[in-house]
Order: sequence, then C-alpha cells, then structure tokens
Amino acid sequence: MTAPETEPAAEDRPMAPTEWSVLLSLSLIWGGSFLFMAIGLESFEPGFVTFLRVGFGALTLLFIPAARQPVPRAAMPRIVLLGVTWMAFPLTMFPIAQQWIESSVAGMLNSGMPLMTVLIAWLAFGTQTGPRRLLGVLVGLVGILVISLPEAQVAGTNAAGVVLVLIAVSSYGVAVNLAGPLQRAYGSLPVISRALGVATLVCAPFGVVDGAQSSFSWGSFAACAAVGIGGTGIAYALAGWLTGRVGAVRMSIVTYVIPLVSIVLGVVFRDETVSAWAIAGTVVVLTGAFLSSRVD
Repeated sequence: MTAPETEPAAEDRPMAPTEWSVLLSLSLIWGGSFLFMAIGLESFEPGFVTFLRVGFGALTLLFIPAARQPVPRAAMPRIVLLGVTWMAFPLTMFPIAQQWIESSVAGMLNSGMPLMTVLIAWLAFGTQTGPRRLLGVLVGLVGILVISLPEAQVAGTNAAGVVLVLIAVSSYGVAVNLAGPLQRAYGSLPVISRALGVATLVCAPFGVVDGAQSSFSWGSFAACAAVGIGGTGIAYALAGWLTGRVGAVRMSIVTYVIPLVSIVLGVVFRDETVSAWAIAGTVVVLTGAFLSSRVD
C-alpha cells in the first residue's frame, strides 16, 4: 500500500472524499476491536492479547515495501515514544480494563480521545486552542463522568476498568499529537512500522509471562490475529496516513463512530446491556468532541 505522504496537514480545508472514507473505515475497524479483544480474553491473559496484537500488526507491515523505507536515526527517540504512547501502553491497558468492564463500555469511553487530543495539544504541545475547543473539552468531560459513574456500579463492571480506559485514552491524546509531525517528515508507513516494532519489543516480556498462564483456543487466537492484522497493522497505517494529511485533531474524530459500532457488536454478539445513562453520556462526549474539533 502506498499513499501520498508529503502534503502538509490542513485543518482549515474540507476533507476529501477519500479521507472521509478512510476515517469511516477506521471507525468500523476500531469499533470492532473491542469485541475481538473480549473474545481473546476468553482464553488468553491480557499481556498475551496485547503482545499478539502488536506482533501481528508489526508483521503485517513488514510485507509492505514502503514501510521498510529508512528513517533517520535522530528520529528514533520520538518514534520510540510514539510506540509506547500509541501502542504498547494503551493497548495493554484496554485488555486489562476489559476484564472488568464490557466491550461496549470501553468503546464508549474511547470516544473521549478527541477531547484528550485537544487538551494535550494545548497544554503540552503549545497548539493554539480557542474558546470553542476548550468548551468542547469541558462538555466532553461531563459526558465521560455521565458514562463512568453509573457504569462503575453496574454488575460486571468495575471502577478500575473505567480508570484504565481513561488513562489509555489520555495516552492516545499524546500519541496523536506526536504522530502528525513524524508522518509528514518521514512518511506514515516507515514511522508506524518502527513504532509497532518498538511496541512488540516492549510487550514481549509481558506476553511471555501471560502466555505461559493462558489456555489456548483457536477462537481467541483468531480474534487476536484479526485485531492485530486489521485493527493494528492495516488500521494504524491508515491512521498515520490520515493524520499526516488532515492533522491530529481532525483525525481524532474517527472516534465518533467507534462507540456506535462497539455498542451494536457488544449487544448483538455478547448480550451486553447498555444503560440509558451510558448512551446519554456518549452523546454528550461526542458533542464535546465535535465542538473541540471545529476551527475557531
């Protein structure tokens, strides 16, 4: 797969049809990843699920010639940080959290990523952020509270799982801001493939330990392979390309559709129940995300 990688991010121009298509595809792929992780956890321990996911993702990109293009050694410290904040750390937090919360809840909480992206861009990266975007962050945080507080008390969920997802989403906020400049400077696929390689190395010790404690099943293995090849290798490559073209904040609106997909799949395939509070909170979060993604 090849894609134009030299165009600067342009958050003040309309997104092209191709960019919207990629954004929707990512939403569907990542919305389904929570279901696949839940299936993986039926037999595997969390660390093994994460290791298989990033490992399959890294192997997938090795088959793409553009992913093997050289990257200056000076860029590697930032790529290592990207591999940890975008992949190794959050992708470890999610399966741990999903031991205590349902896949649909994880998907709903993940909708807070645009808020964290804007907040971290403003606080840590010096990005100019107007009052509308800050209002969006505040609205979204209220929505996260509406989702989190009742769900932490529902049978089958746990406050610790909610907290871990929110920590993972905050890590995504850091990573998305790191990814854009790296993609534009060195190309999306070379950066993403190396970041996934870093994540695989970081997750390997946990994968070995948890793999030894897991019972094998082909269903769980197939789920991890699917989320690794599709939801990590292919999807992260597409996300990196999209971030390089439209910028960090606009790429993060991919999460608008993710909670809807995760809710439908969780209810249909795992008989999960979704409270009215959770749905209302998700609407509030997405409203905040919409406001925060608009140009003032």
